[in-house]
Amino acid sequence: MFVEQNVPLQDSNAFGIVAKAYQLVRLRTEADVAALLAEPGLAAAPKFVLGGGSNIVLTGDVKPLVIKVEIEGRRKVSEDGRAVVVEFGAGERWHDAVAWSLAQGWPGLENLALIPGTVGAAPVQNIGAYGVELQDRFESLDAIDLTTGQAFTLDAAQCAFGYRDSVFKHTAPQTEGEGALPRGMGLAGRAVITRVRLRLPKPWRPVLGYLDLERRMAESGVAHPTAQQIFDWICEIRSAKLPDPRRIGNAGSFFKNPTVTPEQCADIIAREPGIVHYPMPDGSVKLAAGWLIDACGWKGKSVGNAGVYEKQALVLVNRGGATGGEVVTLARAIQTSVYERFGIRLEPEPVVV
Repeated sequence: MFVEQNVPLQDSNAFGIVAKAYQLVRLRTEADVAALLAEPGLAAAPKFVLGGGSNIVLTGDVKPLVIKVEIEGRRKVSEDGRAVVVEFGAGERWHDAVAWSLAQGWPGLENLALIPGTVGAAPVQNIGAYGVELQDRFESLDAIDLTTGQAFTLDAAQCAFGYRDSVFKHTAPQTEGEGALPRGMGLAGRAVITRVRLRLPKPWRPVLGYLDLERRMAESGVAHPTAQQIFDWICEIRSAKLPDPRRIGNAGSFFKNPTVTPEQCADIIAREPGIVHYPMPDGSVKLAAGWLIDACGWKGKSVGNAGVYEKQALVLVNRGGATGGEVVTLARAIQTSVYERFGIRLEPEPVVV
């Protein structure tokens, strides 16, 4: 393990914001975590865990010790008549994991194709797209407590998954005795995920409930698409709607789709009949945040060098040289507009650092 000093982070955050880490260590094995915690000065230092940098907004240089997770590895853990369980190192690129699983003949992740970031970051955010969330395919994960050095494993219930949420996004005091992990509470900033296992159900069943996929089926005349066809369609759909971070800095969808009661939705529909909305299994209604932002006239607009993408209002972009402050200012202005018009508070997905 080697501690790097004053490391540029522009290429390590999807927004492409210019910033640096005062100190950075790269974790390529679990042994690197033990080595890190064996160094008294590093063990006691505040820490920031960095995966693929696809869900952060840097507002300046990062003073805490940056832990860059680069653990690799792909393997099948088990297979029976009900599922295949596959395991990935936390540093593997998420899209590569999806494509690899499909190439092995193990479908189930195709709806999550082309989501940026790493496998280790996926449970933190409980990533989701086109009717599938990570929790729908999650088996378990391995992690290490950065306070005690204790290795542990969490199942789906212990991860406390919610909409773009998990136990890794919340902080909590330690309450179960010296060295104990706060089960069911918060692990933000305290643990680093090292490996993730996913359960791909058998027999495979396609998830096709989204309008974009229904349109592709109608256009192609394919009533029963294969997993590979769904994968290809979603890659095409996302590429058409969302900018490539390698060309235009962005963190993907910037705001969560808000949920409201049926009564609130009916009130909004009475005023805005065209609002895009989706009934949820729990009786609530999910509203399309991109539609709300577009309705407020933000598509294509900018604040400084930060802007709203012309093809998808849910995406904020770096038009070249944007600072984290400009991104945050733009986001807050959008939140104010949406609240003033619809009475709805949009919640950002990325973490502001």
